[in-house]
Amino acid sequence: MLGQILRVVFGFVLACLAAGLTLVLFVYTPVELAGLSANVAAARLGEVGILALAAATHAGVFSSPFALAGAVFGEGRGLRSPAYYVLLGVAIAAAGFFLQYHSEAAGDLSILNTYALSAFALTGLIGGLVYWVGAGRHAGGRPRQQASIDAPASGTPSTAAEAPNA
Repeated sequence: MLGQILRVVFGFVLACLAAGLTLVLFVYTPVELAGLSANVAAARLGEVGILALAAATHAGVFSSPFALAGAVFGEGRGLRSPAYYVLLGVAIAAAGFFLQYHSEAAGDLSILNTYALSAFALTGLIGGLVYWVGAGRHAGGRPRQQASIDAPASGTPSTAAEAPNA
């Protein structure tokens, strides 16, 4: 039980870090970072790291109740499919986008555009996939070993197997 809890927390932390980095890479694009000189790139990568940690913190604070509910459901049902965790991540990101849009003041610039929607959707997708890699693929603990129906319980061959086919 403690192992499952630690695995879920580890996966959640990894997912938040990946989500934070994904959001920051929509601000500092990889193409932009690749085109920088060595001394400027070091400073810019430091900024990217700090912003990614800040974004990961915000993602973790917002998503924790939803992710906990999804993880408990996935662990309880033994869901190991990456599709479940990716869809859960995208749904959490969509909820975040919806709440951000509805908290805007009237007349201000709106978050409602395709770039922001793409950033939130990809962040949820990456976060869900990273959670699956870190924890979700082992959901429910070890698979239970089922007794084989074909093997006899006593260790002696069954009479049906001894009878010759005519």
